[in-house]
Amino acid sequence: MATTEEKINTEQTGNEIEGHEIEDEAIDDVKLTEEELKELEKIIEENKGQRGVLINVLHKAQKILGYLPREIQVRVARGLDIPFSKVYSVVSFYSLFSTNPRGKYTIEVCTGTACYVKGAEDILKKLKNELEIEPGETTDDKLFTLETTRCVGACGMAPVVIIGDDAHGRLTVEDVPKLLEQYQ
Repeated sequence: MATTEEKINTEQTGNEIEGHEIEDEAIDDVKLTEEELKELEKIIEENKGQRGVLINVLHKAQKILGYLPREIQVRVARGLDIPFSKVYSVVSFYSLFSTNPRGKYTIEVCTGTACYVKGAEDILKKLKNELEIEPGETTDDKLFTLETTRCVGACGMAPVVIIGDDAHGRLTVEDVPKLLEQYQ
């Protein structure tokens, strides 16, 4: 556990985490193409020295790779000259950011009351079986990420599954294979 003095030092310099120096991160481990790396560097450079740009930079960085691993967070912190702890706290606070690889399509199964009563749990079970993943996981082919979510405000269409920007309602377990085929 870091002392208060170490925590203050971390926040001031951004070069330490709980009193330990941040090692140079091997960005090669993240598997960015040269083009993606140049795009990331351009985004950081365009925003360097400006206030209030962190969320926008992180959003653009996540669009490049699909998620924000630690190596990218460190690169952003260093590039914007802000503490890593600030970058990490933003990434871990906002649900729009992910530190794990995500699929091309995010499947969100509504588990609000109306959807639950009308069979959302059975649909979720079928999706888990078809995709061979649990909520919060991504398929090996990086096509789908499965999530559960609270009410999506479409109770009249219960049960509802959202895939990307598309809402699918009044689903049955039998609809799941055809639904997935639309996105493959």
